[in-house]
Amino acid sequence: MNFTRRDFWKLGTSTAILISALGRQAAAQTAAGKDKTAAAQSPDERARITEQKMTDDERFSLLISIFGSVPSIGIPRDKRIPADVKNLSAGYTPGIRRLGIPALQSSDASMGVTNPGYRPYDKGATAFPASILVGASFNPQLVREGGGAIGREARTRGFNIMLAGGINLMRDVRNGRNYEYYSEDPWVSAVLGAAAVNGIQGEGVISTLKHFTLNCNETNRHWLDAIIDPDAHRETDLLAFQIAIEHSQPGSIMSGYNKVNGEYVSGNHHLLNEVLKGAWGYKGYVMSDWGAVPEWQYALKGLDQESGIQMDVKQWGAEAFTDRLRAAYKEGKLPKERLSDMVRRILRSVYAVGVDNWGPTSKVDMAKHNEIALEAARQGMVLLKNDGALPLVTDKPLKIAVIGGHAQEGVISGTGSGAVLPVGGFAGVVKIGGPGIMGAGRNLFLYPPSPLAELKKLLPKAELDFDPGYTPTEAALMAKRSDVVIAFGIRVEGEGFDNADLSLPWGQDALIDAVASANPNTIVVLETGNPVSMPWRDKVKAIIQAWYPGQAGGQAIAEILAGRVNPSGRLPITFPADLKQTPRPELAGLGTPWGTPVTIRYDEGAEVGYRWFAQKGEKPLYAFGHGLSYTSFAYADLSVGGGETITASFTVTNTGKRDGADVPQLYLTDAAGERRLRLLGFERVPLKPGESKRVTVTADPRLLARFDGKAGRWRIAEGTHRIAVGRSAEDSVLTGEANLTGRMFGV
Repeated sequence: MNFTRRDFWKLGTSTAILISALGRQAAAQTAAGKDKTAAAQSPDERARITEQKMTDDERFSLLISIFGSVPSIGIPRDKRIPADVKNLSAGYTPGIRRLGIPALQSSDASMGVTNPGYRPYDKGATAFPASILVGASFNPQLVREGGGAIGREARTRGFNIMLAGGINLMRDVRNGRNYEYYSEDPWVSAVLGAAAVNGIQGEGVISTLKHFTLNCNETNRHWLDAIIDPDAHRETDLLAFQIAIEHSQPGSIMSGYNKVNGEYVSGNHHLLNEVLKGAWGYKGYVMSDWGAVPEWQYALKGLDQESGIQMDVKQWGAEAFTDRLRAAYKEGKLPKERLSDMVRRILRSVYAVGVDNWGPTSKVDMAKHNEIALEAARQGMVLLKNDGALPLVTDKPLKIAVIGGHAQEGVISGTGSGAVLPVGGFAGVVKIGGPGIMGAGRNLFLYPPSPLAELKKLLPKAELDFDPGYTPTEAALMAKRSDVVIAFGIRVEGEGFDNADLSLPWGQDALIDAVASANPNTIVVLETGNPVSMPWRDKVKAIIQAWYPGQAGGQAIAEILAGRVNPSGRLPITFPADLKQTPRPELAGLGTPWGTPVTIRYDEGAEVGYRWFAQKGEKPLYAFGHGLSYTSFAYADLSVGGGETITASFTVTNTGKRDGADVPQLYLTDAAGERRLRLLGFERVPLKPGESKRVTVTADPRLLARFDGKAGRWRIAEGTHRIAVGRSAEDSVLTGEANLTGRMFGV
């Protein structure tokens, strides 16, 4: 039975169950009275009242979290975690029973509830697709459903904080953690990130937006200084966080490892105090990333809680928020007002989300969660190319060669804190390794079921053979004797590492080239967390970008290949034809030893991704928003309104013979004489053959504006603004214009 928070206020606390019938009734009435009083108070007022009742020892106890035992990186169980706490997590903060404050326990969670070895009894969680795949669905509702499922699975484990979701913009196609993020576009990232937060927090679990901000490369990330024009920063990465916060009110924001313009984000007064908490009025708390706090003074600059304190000892040799912070308080260097503010922010999030008011948890429907994971995989895979090879013919006895990519075992996952142990375990694990703290966690994880097995289910008349791709010559022999070749290309990417280039590892580009040369009827399925170079692209008939598709990915791949599902994903990141087209053809610091200070200049400023390609007149390999279908769509009847913002309406029609979903995109192309490409909005539109739908998009005015740092406000230029409705950032179908009022607004 599912109870809402309001239901529990009416029924009383769960402790009433333990006493006699008469006592139970009295206790329930007392508890209900207390809950009604609490309900009448705002989270801010409740936090203020509770904090006033606390001792200084209790205040300081809330300002840290302790990492659970992680033998793989040399972290034993910490003595500060009580012996009766069996459910180890990424971060443990003790509760204060006398004040009704529960212990706070967090877990990494963007793709599901993770378990890096410290819960041997935990048999696994739902392994959802990578965030970049979910981003390719352009479906906020689907993201919210996934967030809700993650929240439910967290609650069954006693975790009340999920370290999700990640909304860093994909500024570099080599970033190892791009698979954990949604898009290179601030609007897409904000909308989907907010949906994830709302899904998680709808289950009474605090969600943490991360990694604030410009944590856009992994190379020597603890020593990385991200240099950017402050106004351009406000228009892109910071705007994504600002809009996501407005749409979801996350309980916490996680500060990244990197510096921004010379100051570490965890101790960046401008970004944390002046922008996040000042200009935006954010009321939650700022937690650090694990190992991101070298100094106690960060408490004065906006940081509210140090996470995983053992990682800071390992990284910096100091516990900044324990003895040093207490000493600073005694010496008057940490004002009482600031200590109270740190504590109240944490308490406010506890109360606002309802972490203190959990009731009994219902049994999680894991089959339903698998369906959510499957639907996400279906909607997020992108058909990049199709020269008539797909969908496969299912009523003829074809000879099909499935080659490479461990396709006989499963589909792969990203590595690092985003890797999720599935129920029943991995189909296989291949240890890769590497330098630095995250080297031990760099593995090739395989999720069952395998694409090969799923294809056999859907193609009973076909003869399927498998070749592991051990050598190109051997694989080509099988390709020659087959009617169709399905070649799988994989690349393991993850936390702590950037890709050196866009090639596929282990000679897979040569492998695909060889089998395509042997059999031109070759289809390629890519399981990667980033774009790849595809030197064999002109030789193959079809390409599917399957990303890291999670535990149901093998089934989704087979369904799309066999035509059971119409592909509908759209690229959330631009695929360059060559790294020379990107803002940084050579990535600063790549190849330097772990611990080397690195400066990366994001000189593209606000022109991220598709905006950069438009500004430079470069044609990408595949554009942002690109994605093919087994049906076709038409756009018509555009009407555009202006004034303070742009509103555009148009009709989408499925002109093909199959059910399908389209993702029409509205772009700004010119702002009062300034060429400027900006995605203003999108909508995912499922349609039956011949069906039409009227779509209306109203642009957030900030997407039409420039940020004026001197004034601290947004500025829209007066005059004619031109827009386009398109299938991608470079494929416009309808164009229009509207006059906008020149004005300054917002912060």
